Amino acid sequence: MRILFDNGTPNPIARSLVGHEVAFARQIGWHELKNGELLREAEEAGYDLLLTSDKNIRYQQNLSGRKIAIVVLGNQQWPDVQLHLERVLEAVNAATPGSFSEVEIPHKD
Repeated sequence: MRILFDNGTPNPIARSLVGHEVAFARQIGWHELKNGELLREAEEAGYDLLLTSDKNIRYQQNLSGRKIAIVVLGNQQWPDVQLHLERVLEAVNAATPGSFSEVEIPHKD
């Protein structure tokens, strides 16, 4: 699966996505694109999934008819995400074209 990491998505997650091809919006020059443009560009470039921490994306964008799956992290802080990495991997592996899911990641105390 080709996965695009949006701005704010913790880069270390990529190490756990064995068997997937990961790209970072910043590295390919898409870090300044608005969500609608980013989704369009990602779909046109053949990405299968957008991993983002933008919880509002589903309210700001019309996601019906999209080919790209979207997985939203409920928290973007790596120390917290790291504790729940298995949930993130499960959501990524369960994603299908056009699907949307949010992974709840509580803040660690």
